[in-house]
Amino acid sequence: MKIIEGGVCAAKGFKAGAMRCGIRKSQTKKDLAMILSDCMCSASAVYTTNRVKAAPILLTREHLADGKAQAVIVNSGNANACAPFGIENARREAKAAARALGVKTEDVIVASTGVIGQTLPIEAIEDHVDAMEMKYDNSLTAAEAIMTTDTKVKTIAVEFEADGKICRIGGICKGSGMIHPNMGTMLCFITTDCAISSEMIRKALLTLVKKTFNRVTVDGDTSTNDMCTVLSNGMAGNREIAAEGADYDVFCEALHTVMEDLARKIAADGEGASKLMTCTVSGAADEDTAEKLAKSIASSALVKAAMFGSDANWGRVLCAMGYSGAPFDTEAVLVEFASDEGSIAVCENGRGLDFDEDLAKKILSRDEVKINVTLREGTGEATCWGCDLTYDYVKINGDYRT
Repeated sequence: MKIIEGGVCAAKGFKAGAMRCGIRKSQTKKDLAMILSDCMCSASAVYTTNRVKAAPILLTREHLADGKAQAVIVNSGNANACAPFGIENARREAKAAARALGVKTEDVIVASTGVIGQTLPIEAIEDHVDAMEMKYDNSLTAAEAIMTTDTKVKTIAVEFEADGKICRIGGICKGSGMIHPNMGTMLCFITTDCAISSEMIRKALLTLVKKTFNRVTVDGDTSTNDMCTVLSNGMAGNREIAAEGADYDVFCEALHTVMEDLARKIAADGEGASKLMTCTVSGAADEDTAEKLAKSIASSALVKAAMFGSDANWGRVLCAMGYSGAPFDTEAVLVEFASDEGSIAVCENGRGLDFDEDLAKKILSRDEVKINVTLREGTGEATCWGCDLTYDYVKINGDYRT
């Protein structure tokens, strides 16, 4: 397996396009994107666990009931969540895409991101979508169009072999704020030319989202709109993966690489963030315990603030572990801070160590910092990703609507 260029257009037979149609106040930023496969795809998706779900999610669930899709339309600038005419406008968006792309309305995945509670200006989409240019090398433009408070484009593609055929998986996503397990204000669109059934796509998605997107936290808020979709058009020519086996394992490895890379990019681009925070708990009784502890640490506002200040305040790490609800031996905890500047142990057996404060500050001043916690209770291990909490987070969210 190797990393390649191309995003959602890396796989054979996938086009993408983007344009500004006037949903946003901005006079320059693109706010509408589409993805199209040359042929029908096996498809599946996972969605937010928030009980309040945006209209596009409800419609996409309906359209994916048969495990098939051929196109995606996604707008930014308006979430079409808790909004007047929500489901009606989602249907009109799907119909507009179907007309422009020459596919059936029920084969279109619809997604939206932006402000909650405002009526989607659907006429802007209907009036302009037919003019969108769809191209086989247009992934980057589509990735830019789905961004809201994101500051960085998030895209990746990989190449691997299944059944003796070269296959590709590529993805784009957006996500910066309102990010918290399970998933967050994130939209992720993944395409592949590897032939695989919708049932096996769903099996892989449900397994891998738990280890990737569900382990990202920025601010403790879970969105109404998040969605991760995978479309497979089978154009690589391999025998369809319809059961577990060697080819399924290779596919899962490649999909995991794509999803974890995008998850890390979301955490690193947290609203106002200045550094990516990677938290790993190992030696726990089991993986679930390790995950619960790592999530609690990565979600802690006080830990995040300490990381912003490059302050080796290990007590906040233990505190977050203590209220996580996960059982662990408080007398057998090792805490280390690390980065590309080195590593330093700050707590052992649940008690503080004498350590070089200047070195610790140097370690924690890098763009990516690691909090490594080791227990002595088993082989359970989990990694979660977050970011520091900065002044800019409040500035961004204090006037988000205006």
